[in-house]
Amino acid sequence: MSSLARPAEEGRVGELAQLFSQQLQGHQDLFKGLYRLQIEASLVALQLIAALRAGRKLLFFGNGGSAADCQHLAAELSGRFRGDRQPLAALALTTDTSVLTCVANDYGYDEVFARQVAAVGHAGDCAIGLSTSGKSRSVLRALAVARAAGLYTIGLTGRDGGHMPSFCEQCIIVAHEDTARIQEAHLFIGHTWCAQIELGLGLAP
Repeated sequence: MSSLARPAEEGRVGELAQLFSQQLQGHQDLFKGLYRLQIEASLVALQLIAALRAGRKLLFFGNGGSAADCQHLAAELSGRFRGDRQPLAALALTTDTSVLTCVANDYGYDEVFARQVAAVGHAGDCAIGLSTSGKSRSVLRALAVARAAGLYTIGLTGRDGGHMPSFCEQCIIVAHEDTARIQEAHLFIGHTWCAQIELGLGLAP
């Protein structure tokens, strides 16, 4: 027993360990079902590869935990994933607090990503929106602006997909109700895209 555990708390270890086991089981059960998404996810990867090969860029956006996933994936691509290779053009539209707060204050929060897509997006780029519910208005608004501007729109969502499929040319739905599990699956899919991109561009170590 760790010295950090007080005697009064030691009796709770079993309860907490059981919760750990339940969470892990939920994660494993969901991931076993992800095989059904392998073709859909790979078709998205082909589009991402084509865009980057053509000198276009990937724009990621989402809220909360999804915002963190956007930053994570953009870093894997513009920085490094498996090994040293050229940087890839990927941006997270969730990181500039001055832009986010300016747009939210002046135009409303629904415009925080749409305004950035309109500013830096070009036809042929990929706009990748993340929303575990598929109902995030700021994400849907950005996807709508992206599609109108000729960007290729991709969604990564959960539950029943919400409204997102109708805003996207390709939409990956992790059909689960638990936000944490959906986000874990989203990050796995995103990491797989990174590996597929490196392979498709001939950059894999």
